[in-house]
Amino acid sequence: MIRTRHLLDLGSITFIMVFFALASGCSGSSEAGESNGSGKGRKDPLDHLVVYMTGSFSSAAQAAEDTSFYDIRLEMVPVWPERTDGRWIYVEQAVATYLDRPYRQRIYQVTEEPDGRFRSVVYTLKEPTRFIGVWKSPALMDSISPADLDLREGCDILLTWNAEKGIYTGSTGDKTCPSSVRGARWASSEVEIRQDGMLTWDKGLDDEGNQIWGAEKGGYQFVKLASASKK
Repeated sequence: MIRTRHLLDLGSITFIMVFFALASGCSGSSEAGESNGSGKGRKDPLDHLVVYMTGSFSSAAQAAEDTSFYDIRLEMVPVWPERTDGRWIYVEQAVATYLDRPYRQRIYQVTEEPDGRFRSVVYTLKEPTRFIGVWKSPALMDSISPADLDLREGCDILLTWNAEKGIYTGSTGDKTCPSSVRGARWASSEVEIRQDGMLTWDKGLDDEGNQIWGAEKGGYQFVKLASASKK
């Protein structure tokens, strides 16, 4: 049976995905080259997505309304800006009452596909505890490089921009992202990334597609508290 307070086992949690988020009150962000929240006038679509994805996020409002959800804090900041092989983002996620003990630390490599979609590739850090809190000073990540990371093969998320709704939507592939958490065989993630928030829904599945862990009612709803560019 899936627990009501579901997802977190504070040691290993699979891909909550991914990336997620908003441009928090920056309706005319010069970084993204956008004129408004619809994304019209995007000078660089990849930069536009990264502005939405990066910043400080909280699910406190959702947790206050529904106790089956935790109050989660998510920090996503750009790193290695000089690289030309996509945009790189450091991700740190923790329960609000245990910010010094994040249960997830990841690096995302975000690139644009030839068909206009976007791919977020997921890496783990070989020594994650060295970098707890590094989102406050991203330059500290310069002590390592992508060669020091471990690829989470099959856990990429493909994102599509919906200009009419002003959101990015995407998911992992079907039975492509392995998971061993709580007896699961696969991890599945679905995301919506908006200018003012994001939704992520992560599940652990067995070989028959039965849900082993993850939110039962729907995804986590994150509100953007601050943009990474304003830190």
